[in-house]
Amino acid sequence: MKCFDNYKRFLDHIVVSAPRRKIRFFLIWVLLSLFSLFGFSANSASQDVTSDQRIVQDEIKALSTSKLRSMEPILIELENRGAIYLPLFEALLNGQLYLRKSDQEIVKVVIDQKGTLIEEDLFSNDKRPIEFISEYKKIRTNNRLRAQLREIISRLGMRSQDYEKRKSAIANMIGKFQEKDIDLLQELKKREEDQSILEIIKFAIALNEVKHSLILDTRIEALDQISGNLDPLVKNTLNSILKDESHLKNSADNQIFVSRVEAELARIAKKERFYSVLEKLSFGLSLGSILLLAALGLAITFGVMGVINMAHGELIMLGAYTAFVVQSLMPQQIGLALILSIPIAFFVAGCFGALIQYFVIRHLYNRPLESLLATFGISLVLQQLARTIFSPLNRQVLSPDWMTGSLVINPIFSLTYNRLYIFFFALFVFAILQIIIKKTSLGLKVRAVSQNREMAKALGVQTNRIDALTFALGSGVAGLAGVALSQLVNVGPNLGQAYLVDSFLVVVFGGVGNLFGTLVGSFSLGILNKFLEPELGAVLSKVAILVFLILFIQKRPEGLFPQKARTLS
Repeated sequence: MKCFDNYKRFLDHIVVSAPRRKIRFFLIWVLLSLFSLFGFSANSASQDVTSDQRIVQDEIKALSTSKLRSMEPILIELENRGAIYLPLFEALLNGQLYLRKSDQEIVKVVIDQKGTLIEEDLFSNDKRPIEFISEYKKIRTNNRLRAQLREIISRLGMRSQDYEKRKSAIANMIGKFQEKDIDLLQELKKREEDQSILEIIKFAIALNEVKHSLILDTRIEALDQISGNLDPLVKNTLNSILKDESHLKNSADNQIFVSRVEAELARIAKKERFYSVLEKLSFGLSLGSILLLAALGLAITFGVMGVINMAHGELIMLGAYTAFVVQSLMPQQIGLALILSIPIAFFVAGCFGALIQYFVIRHLYNRPLESLLATFGISLVLQQLARTIFSPLNRQVLSPDWMTGSLVINPIFSLTYNRLYIFFFALFVFAILQIIIKKTSLGLKVRAVSQNREMAKALGVQTNRIDALTFALGSGVAGLAGVALSQLVNVGPNLGQAYLVDSFLVVVFGGVGNLFGTLVGSFSLGILNKFLEPELGAVLSKVAILVFLILFIQKRPEGLFPQKARTLS
């Protein structure tokens, strides 16, 4: 009403001579006309939307009654209506699309974390629990429809405003593009602003042109664009081109192109050989890091005390079970649990080692056969203890998020984060032990006892106390090896037995009691094993390494880096 008053004052000021009743009548008539016009338009639009929704609902309901072959054109029609129906396609692909029998409505049925069936509306957040699944009919699919659904979802995802969805959709469609998809890519190429996605689009277009283009210059230009790319799709595409067009090699039109394809395949093969060597080297270093952690503790105890501890593998097993127990107590904090399990495993394994030394080992000095049999018996006891407490079944220790995934160097070469962390962890433990042995009073006494026990005893060194501390330190390091192993394999009572023999071989090969020799020996044997496995197999490669070590020890009984000791003459 205030608006009408303002208009009235304005007209009274401008049109003084006009009759006020006529002006008021005219204004009212104009306003009523406008309101009726807008009301009619809104009503018409509402009727159109309602009509469109009714058509779409009918098409969606037709999915439940149509045969599998008849569903393809319905899906195409829904795709043409836009990305709003993406939840429907995803639900159908995942087997979550159902028909509610009571009112013939299409809904999504999922199972929550508690195992409860939940009905979800496809286009809203409305949810309600389901009492009886028999009240719903599942909409079936087959492999052909699932493939079509994946393509539809990818095409809709390519138009998404979300960066990650758009990038993932384009990457998943590479090598599967149809003609209409290429047109869409060309359109996306013009307006794409993100450089990484733009590179993927260019790669997809070039890969399609190199295979399907009928213009020789275009194919050669596309081949130049994908040259040096190690994606398996490139190699497969080029091989298929040679298979389809090798008979045209003598043709003037195709001779140059086929030769270029052959040269590119040769270049790819050369790079694959290079990265295959790098892959074996990385696997060898990864295995070497595990052997290093397992052998460091053995190198300390065996080098200082001369005791062959057959229970060393079970001390590794105790460290792994410690990681499992800590994670079980902190299931919501996996990363923190793993970090805390490192010192706890060191303490637990060290305490067990100290007990073994106090009750068994110290009574069997200079009696190698009896100490070997005694420690072997202890290993059996510890294995049975693990079976009694944790059952014979293997247990899984989860990896935190920052240890999952891979560092991708290129499409054919990557490094897993868990193995990288274990590699640097092994080097860290080695560095700490080197500092302890070289820079501390304990290390000085350990070196003195290992070189000349009687002379060290004569100088006032408490050899029994040093033996106990040394055995506890070596056992604690074995526990650290168990924590590392829990991130690679499942934890079981026999976990440590697989690494016991290899640990002894590493210690003997590197030099008894020499930590640097243990480092070199572990990585050398790890790399040698990974290079021999593809050629000889897992069993024969270990046999070959054992034969090599036997021959090596015949030549150098002290190992690669024997301990240096002064003698009085």
